[in-house]
Amino acid sequence: MFKSFRAIGPTTFLSPIPAVMLSCRGTEPGFDRNNLITIAWAGVINSDPPMISVSIRPERHSYSQIVQSGVFCLNLIGRDLCKATDYCGVKSGRDVDKFKEMSLHAREVEGFPAPALEEAPAFLCCRVKQQIPLGSHDIFLCAVEQVYVSDDLFDPDGSLHLDRADLIAYAHGEYHPIRPRPEGFFGYSVARPEVLERRLGKAPAKPRKTAPKGGKGR
Repeated sequence: MFKSFRAIGPTTFLSPIPAVMLSCRGTEPGFDRNNLITIAWAGVINSDPPMISVSIRPERHSYSQIVQSGVFCLNLIGRDLCKATDYCGVKSGRDVDKFKEMSLHAREVEGFPAPALEEAPAFLCCRVKQQIPLGSHDIFLCAVEQVYVSDDLFDPDGSLHLDRADLIAYAHGEYHPIRPRPEGFFGYSVARPEVLERRLGKAPAKPRKTAPKGGKGR
């Protein structure tokens, strides 16, 4: 029995997507204050060199700041920053100081001219390489110049545990926590049992044996 589907029209229904806050600072008077904006349309677009994209409406205050400076930091968001993430998506930096209103702190990054979010578990330093008007939004194609990750997410042996960041995602207008333990990892469908045990703490389920139709199994 096949499932039934209904058409809902051409929409931006892709889910889930990252919940991230972009921190930036313009270079011209009126735009040179540290600012935060919540970004819904962000993603990885290239591996080597590492590149990401963000899409922003031209009428946004942060849009002008990014056009002026050509740089920003993309901050990952944990559950403790969920309310601030929503606030920074509905308030404009033209009217309020979002860092101040949400009791957040801008972090200066050595050798990079854009602020980061001190409370973020990790952030990416990004430089705009290309800007393309699409319609409602312009897309910025950006090189990732450096990534900083909180020491709290590392073990003494240097292994990274991103689950400790307690990240959230965005789906159909709602913020959702990411499960603390993964269901799998890249390549787990073909991994050896000892690798699955080490990475997931469980062995793969054994396939059920069924007798051939028309007779007993051999």
